[in-house]
Amino acid sequence: MAVPKRRKSKSRKQMRIKSHKKAMPALSKCRQCGAPSQPHRVCPACGYYAKRQVLSITAD
Repeated sequence: MAVPKRRKSKSRKQMRIKSHKKAMPALSKCRQCGAPSQPHRVCPACGYYAKRQVLSITAD
């Protein structure tokens, strides 16, 4: 059975844990309104996707 011979230091443990952080989502500009939105998804600001209006967004 594999057992570590020495205790891992705090800095080594933190270096290992820091590599598991989540990446930020990629953002691109909407072609219609210029608002930031995720690629290959409907723009939440104007409702357009691939030069077509998919959702009708109303101002409250």
